Amino acid sequence: MSFESCDEAECEAGTGVVELVITPKTKDLGEFSVRRILPAPKRQALGPFVFFDHAGPAEFPPGEGIAVRPHPHIGIATITYLFEGEIIHKDSLGYEQSIQPRAVNLMTAGKGIVHSERAGEDLNQHSKLHGIQSWIALPEALQEMAPDFVHYPASDIPKTDVAGVVVHVIMGDAFGCQSPVKTYSPTLYLELEIPSEHTIRLPREQPELAAYIVSGEVCADGCNYGEGRMLVVAAGQTLELTAREDARVMVIGGENLGPRHVWWNFVSTSEARIELAKQQWANDKFDPVPGDAEFIPLPES
Repeated sequence: MSFESCDEAECEAGTGVVELVITPKTKDLGEFSVRRILPAPKRQALGPFVFFDHAGPAEFPPGEGIAVRPHPHIGIATITYLFEGEIIHKDSLGYEQSIQPRAVNLMTAGKGIVHSERAGEDLNQHSKLHGIQSWIALPEALQEMAPDFVHYPASDIPKTDVAGVVVHVIMGDAFGCQSPVKTYSPTLYLELEIPSEHTIRLPREQPELAAYIVSGEVCADGCNYGEGRMLVVAAGQTLELTAREDARVMVIGGENLGPRHVWWNFVSTSEARIELAKQQWANDKFDPVPGDAEFIPLPES
């Protein structure tokens, strides 16, 4: 997705094991809303994750749906993960792919890629959309790698039962499961389905770790947290989550790759590289998405 501007998230100190609590601001995009969690004022990144958006849940009348025109990216890999709905991805490498719930689209921008995201085949009926869009920074040595795209169907994403909690291992390894999804640095990405009154202890092998509550309510470190909160775990601590009601929680973590400059959809360790990307997009120097002449213009600021 394109980096639509949103008001900054709010941050507050945690209780000890929870170092920081991030509350996103919601932006209404007309057909659906987006909650931006990262970057936040006190936390630009969490592990390699430099961008984390919660889109929806939204319901569309017939004939309406998501319509994100072609736009560019550099310096990152994007991860699209849906709970409901369908998105049709098209990119400048020539890929066209339907994204459905619990499949993983990994698009590596590297030195530059352009893509669009449109409504799926359910456009002419009542449809829903709910999911997470995230970006991971690439290690500095890989920022200018050739762009790439890999789709992993839902059947390839391992899941396991941990004392009644269903764990989907989207990236990395946890609870004895290894995801096949490519990583460029130590990365952990999980979906937890926690039934009411069940408890799970989060893995602590990663240098940085956080849990985002998509729905429901959980107790963590003696406090209750509802939907739309990201709990950043203090260094060296282990967090247990107990669901007060059925909850869906995303866990992200890994190695922080250091500061990045972020402007619109461009991410780099170099401000000069971002300036070059601006000029390239403004002057039509990116490869186009085949069959899609539309595009999102370069923002004015």
